Amino acid sequence: MKAAVADSLESLESYSLKEVEMPGAGPGQVLIRVMACGVGYVDSLVALGRYQVKPPVPHTPGQEVAGTVEAVGEGVSHVAPGDRVMTMTAKGFAEFAVAAAPMVVKLPEALSFAEGASLPLNYITAMHALKDRGAVAEGETVLVFGAAGGVGSAGVQVAKALGARVIAAASTEEKRAFALAHGADLAIDTSPEGWRDRLKELTGGKGPNVILDPVCGPLFEPAFRSLAWRGRHLVVGFVGGPIPALPSNLTLMKGAALLGVDVRQYLQYETKRAIGDLHQLATWASEGKIKPPVGAVYPFEQFGEAMVSALSGQGTGKVVLDISGS
Repeated sequence: MKAAVADSLESLESYSLKEVEMPGAGPGQVLIRVMACGVGYVDSLVALGRYQVKPPVPHTPGQEVAGTVEAVGEGVSHVAPGDRVMTMTAKGFAEFAVAAAPMVVKLPEALSFAEGASLPLNYITAMHALKDRGAVAEGETVLVFGAAGGVGSAGVQVAKALGARVIAAASTEEKRAFALAHGADLAIDTSPEGWRDRLKELTGGKGPNVILDPVCGPLFEPAFRSLAWRGRHLVVGFVGGPIPALPSNLTLMKGAALLGVDVRQYLQYETKRAIGDLHQLATWASEGKIKPPVGAVYPFEQFGEAMVSALSGQGTGKVVLDISGS
């Protein structure tokens, strides 16, 4: 089978399509014929060795796949060969991938393979952030930064599914329109001058109850200062540049909480809850409550361009690699 492989993490040019041995489905595993693979900002950082944990080489990127079941291992009964599925696993930039059976769920009929490959990581991240860490309650107001990106757009839809009112923050008119078209109630720009006043007006002077922040850029402190009483600011990532600092007295003055959201450790330490999240998300997708917005789609041979696109953060929706050529 073909897979994107690199023997060093020096640059994206280190990767090439190679013929590699096809994996098999061991006990408790599912072999998937990959139709589509999601490409995220973190995937590109990992591929370059710039993430918190460097992968061993040779390395094949990709961790969100959708496709059809090719074979199942001993003890697997909830899916069968031919089923359309989605999952999180390693080495997704390949024609076939093996996944742990509990993390494999049937792909809702309402979703395409590209949409299925856009769901697992971003939406589990949003669920862990908003439902678990942020404890979003119905009727609360959630401010989402980076609302046109992968995690941000997932956050918009998950917050709406939880009954919240959503304000989408994005840098361009195009991105704000995209966020509104995919579920946000209101939108706000990210120009620093007068930003807090504009946010205050949108929240009736109260401020947001929860902030989902995968950016943590120049508006990090102004946003925290704008929180409502007992507000929760969820730190998901730092695509906005240098990691910002926050005066600790602000948490006291607001009765507010600054909460970290690390989906990698959530998957490691609370696997059963994460699996439950994925099943809930599949149900919401079947009910039409969520629908992952797909951004740029690249053919398998252009996996390098796909990673560059994801790393740039300039597009809208989720970057997807079309493995099947369909």
